[in-house]
Amino acid sequence: MSAFFTDLALQYIDGEWRPGKGAWDIIDFNPYDGEKLASITVATADEVDQAYRAAERAQEGWGRTNPYIRRAVMEKALRVVEEREAEIAEAIVAELGGTHVKAGFELHLAKEFLRESVQLALRTTGQILPSPTEGKENRVYREPVGVVGVISPFNFPFLLSLKSVAPALALGNAVVLKPHQNTPVCGGTLVAKVFEEAGLPAGLLNVVVTDIAEIGDALLEHPVPRLISFTGSDKVGRHVATVCASHLKQTVLELGGNSALIVLDDADIDYAVDAAVFSRYVHQGQVCMAANRILVDRAVADEFTEKFVAKVASLRVGDPADPATHIGPLINSSQAEAVSKLVDRTVGEGATALLHGTADGNLVSPSVLTDIAAGSPVLQEEIFGPVALLIPFDGEDEAVRIANDTPYGLSGAVHTADVERGVRVGRRIRTGMIHINDGTVHDEPIVPFGGEKNSGLGRLNGDATVDAFTTRKWISVQHGRSRFPF
Repeated sequence: MSAFFTDLALQYIDGEWRPGKGAWDIIDFNPYDGEKLASITVATADEVDQAYRAAERAQEGWGRTNPYIRRAVMEKALRVVEEREAEIAEAIVAELGGTHVKAGFELHLAKEFLRESVQLALRTTGQILPSPTEGKENRVYREPVGVVGVISPFNFPFLLSLKSVAPALALGNAVVLKPHQNTPVCGGTLVAKVFEEAGLPAGLLNVVVTDIAEIGDALLEHPVPRLISFTGSDKVGRHVATVCASHLKQTVLELGGNSALIVLDDADIDYAVDAAVFSRYVHQGQVCMAANRILVDRAVADEFTEKFVAKVASLRVGDPADPATHIGPLINSSQAEAVSKLVDRTVGEGATALLHGTADGNLVSPSVLTDIAAGSPVLQEEIFGPVALLIPFDGEDEAVRIANDTPYGLSGAVHTADVERGVRVGRRIRTGMIHINDGTVHDEPIVPFGGEKNSGLGRLNGDATVDAFTTRKWISVQHGRSRFPF
């Protein structure tokens, strides 16, 4: 596995693998055992410029390429991932600390999004619209936006890089990708390797492994990209949006969440427990759609709480390479420390710890907190770790009020025996996505994905992806003669 990372510990610019020219290295560690996987010299602002210029040169011809040729590249990329699936899964376990279940989940979705990108290559249909002017024909063409900058996160790096990179390429754009510094291979150079093996022409996909400490805002301010697709925290997302707006660039922002899973008084309790445990603890809780807050009707709260705590207590914490492990390490020591401090702070404010997790290096065992004061900051935060908040409520109106009492609005779930009751409650919650009788962690290639409030701007997937990565161009044709007033 170490050779896998070493071979990909380079920048990928204009079809060439080369070392960065920065003055320092990003060290890629296994978050479970601290093994050094690779050392990558960071790219400089000049190399970011080279990447964007290469993309600009390559995109002009690619945008005019027959879409069936672009489709063929997407098909080959899918085959590459299928052929190397076991190797990629091992890399996800090693670089992210993802469990085997998490790696399988991520790879399944990555393949689904590649399959959708195969179809997207042929989805740039235009329109012919009528005109009030005699003899005029209005044509509306869909054109690629041009060059897209993609910034991906550490939690699902392979999937969330591909989710923007593949459709952008399929629709005729070129891309410069910057992965998170904690996952430079799975989120960056591995993606480049997949498309290189798929026969993507040089320059269309460039990967720069770097950091804001080296390049500042060069990735955002550069004049070439017309769109920045960013997935990450709302704090960084605000900065991305501000810089891009000042340069009149478009953004697609998929940011944080503080989702609520609501258990109504008529819910199937055992099923709701299973959904809630997965929704909160999958990938150690490092998921933007995770159910931070689990809201339970007081009529069933005792039964739910007893079963929920017992199931969480049974989760196995340890080596993510062990197929029996449910909860592996957090991505780094600062995340582990932050989660531990959050739990201690909340308990110190008066909350009850039904389970009080402890830290062992980057491994943090699960916590379950209840009796949380209404004004506690923890209720407003995104918790990127294995911590569940159990909150009782009395009736639907209070459940909706509590669910909406957050600056975020990404995902959510409602459990009830009456599906239409669940839909009615779900429609009252200000969130981009909500799931009835299911978990909160879902993504599907053709369904609009995105959030409200501080959870982001814009949507991806399906038609929303076409809207994001293309622009409409109006060309009118006057078949007769217009009359002008002078």
